[in-house]
Amino acid sequence: MTFQDLNLNTPLYNALDDLGFTTPTPIQEESFSVVASGKDVVGIAQTGTGKTLAYMLPILRNLKFSKQDNPRVLVLVPTRELVVQVVSEIEKFSKYINNRVLGVYGGTNINTQKQAVAQGQDIIVATPGRLYDLAVSRVLQLKSIQKLVIDEVDVMLDLGFRHQLMNIFDILPQRRQNIMYSATMTKDVDDLITDFFTNPTKISIAVSGTPLENIKQERYNVPNFYTKVNLLEHLLHDKDVFSKVLIFVAYKKMADRLFDKLEALFPNESCVIHSNKTQNYRLRSIEQFREGENRLLVATDVMARGLDIEGVSHVINFDTPDYPENYMHRIGRTGRAEQEGHSILLSTEKEQEGLERIEHLMQMSITTLAIPEHVEISTELIEEERPQIRERNNPTKRRDEDAPGPAFHEKSEKNSKENLGGSYRREIAKKYKKPKTRGDKNYNRRNKK
Repeated sequence: MTFQDLNLNTPLYNALDDLGFTTPTPIQEESFSVVASGKDVVGIAQTGTGKTLAYMLPILRNLKFSKQDNPRVLVLVPTRELVVQVVSEIEKFSKYINNRVLGVYGGTNINTQKQAVAQGQDIIVATPGRLYDLAVSRVLQLKSIQKLVIDEVDVMLDLGFRHQLMNIFDILPQRRQNIMYSATMTKDVDDLITDFFTNPTKISIAVSGTPLENIKQERYNVPNFYTKVNLLEHLLHDKDVFSKVLIFVAYKKMADRLFDKLEALFPNESCVIHSNKTQNYRLRSIEQFREGENRLLVATDVMARGLDIEGVSHVINFDTPDYPENYMHRIGRTGRAEQEGHSILLSTEKEQEGLERIEHLMQMSITTLAIPEHVEISTELIEEERPQIRERNNPTKRRDEDAPGPAFHEKSEKNSKENLGGSYRREIAKKYKKPKTRGDKNYNRRNKK
């Protein structure tokens, strides 16, 4: 089947020709008629199979020209980088169509985005937080939304966007088409579908967790951080093979630490991206990696979410992710659009449980390679790898056996206080013969009689 077999219009055919697209992927082929029909849709397909075009092609086919200010299509994505990418993709597909597309996300001036929204838009691509801020400010009116697309929905729920999604659903029109695409199906995603979708049509091109066949997967058992660095140095010296490498780490501190090591080993060949970096820094790092100015990109899972960068030769999992779905998203950055890809996983002894969960999800074992002989096995440990030493004489870290004993809490009987409630004042008055009122000076004298 080719795109010519789909019921598209001339502007879309011209845009596809410019992009060199001739044959739709399975998810694109299966999705077109269902999305175009207006039914609620849930699409599950492996990462890198063209899900953005799968939902945008039928939407653009049926999006009529309009001068109204309020948007008619809303696309929600989990990260800022994905907003920029999806907007860029829609603009390519819309090259010969007269429509207005705007991306909004946090980390930038909201007033600038308010001005852009006020000029009138047809399609809004947004992260949930910034979209809700604009809607609450009344600058962005969602009453005309006809189609809601949630892309990478499993990632949104993992990142804690469920509450924000619920708020957005509350202010959207009840009558709308819901379209959801994801690479993995989790229980949270299933619950969301049950609560908010109306008898959706499910399109599943591959079982959730099925790896792409064109990605070669290998792994190493490595004892610690510094040995991982030594192995990485050995691998990355072959610049012809490791020509464009995306390296995933577990958290931000590790990303900066590894970036410093790689910059010393391979000067001016590395860049780094994580959520503590400014938006301009993050976009610049992605662009430098995409254009080949930097051969190595160190990233946290913020980069694993749907980003499409051509020609990534290798994905190296420097840290084994706790959640197997994250591994699927990570390795999906290589081997995209039916190209050959290669992924390498490094695991310490503590990370073996994460490895088992990954292999269980994929229903396959990853090929284990031996560490080359000339790679130094380091004994030096970073702070997180060192055993925790308990300080015996630190008074601020008192152990249970140092806790005060029962004698510490004992009180002599004469110092104990009894709560007498409302009778307390009367008991004191009787004891000390205090007058009931200040003016009754004869009170004590009368009582003695």
